[in-house]
Amino acid sequence: MTLDSSHHPLVFGEVLFDRFADDATAQATEVLGGAPFNVAWHLHAFAQAPHLISRIGQDALGERIQAAMTEQGMDQTWLQLDAVHPTGTVEVSLTHGEPSYDIVAERAYDFIDAAQLPAPAPGGLLYHGTLAARHPVSAAALQQLRAATGLAVFVDVNLREPWWTLEQVSDLIEGATWIKLNADELRLLAPAGESPVARAQRLVEQRGLSAAFVTMGAQGALAVTAQGETLQLGPPQVERFVDAVGAGDGFASVLIMGLLRAWPLQITLKRAQTFASAIVGQRGATSRDPAFYQAFTELWN
Repeated sequence: MTLDSSHHPLVFGEVLFDRFADDATAQATEVLGGAPFNVAWHLHAFAQAPHLISRIGQDALGERIQAAMTEQGMDQTWLQLDAVHPTGTVEVSLTHGEPSYDIVAERAYDFIDAAQLPAPAPGGLLYHGTLAARHPVSAAALQQLRAATGLAVFVDVNLREPWWTLEQVSDLIEGATWIKLNADELRLLAPAGESPVARAQRLVEQRGLSAAFVTMGAQGALAVTAQGETLQLGPPQVERFVDAVGAGDGFASVLIMGLLRAWPLQITLKRAQTFASAIVGQRGATSRDPAFYQAFTELWN
């Protein structure tokens, strides 16, 4: 599908606070998060001007989200306010730097109102994850967006227990243009195959995808396209490791940049891996330091 780069990419789904417990001090560190918010944050920092479509509570956490977006100059046109449901939160536990999540239910982002959605333009790109469809209200809003004619859909598979079913995720993949998933998710969702490449190829063929992107941790990354192109990268170079929170979101944001800017697939995949490798060197999924992003912008330009 040919994208019109003049359209703002649409990013739909959760914005929330990740709460990291510190066993030593019994204190919690709160970091802005949510895969769609992280992707929108990165895209904004890379001058892609995304429109974030989400919902926050009219509470202290919601005010902090608005303040952070205002500070960064992020568009808030489609950020809905909820007087009933609180802003989303996730309790994050780290084991050897690898996160596990307790995602609190019935948060504001579960109630994104379809009546307040924009009308997507043909040739635009819509990004969303799978958590965005855990509640019927936001799921209906997402379905309305995806029904727009000529809209390319990037689905970021994030299987978080207990907020997914195989049927629901299969429905979200159906009709997608691209998907991103990790090696464990590929094993769960793809047809049987003797290798990740074979499973990804069959997934692309059976679902009519333009491409599937697979992150494989220390084993690198993989891309398979409908045109029969297969690319594999070796292990990423990680100079510093703090935690893996948001690494996949960083990877997805650069994939989207590559699609919008029509970068060659090999360059897109390599740049996505490089950026994700930098994300794991900090606490949380995003950075407020413009220099963090400027270094990549100068290198890629």
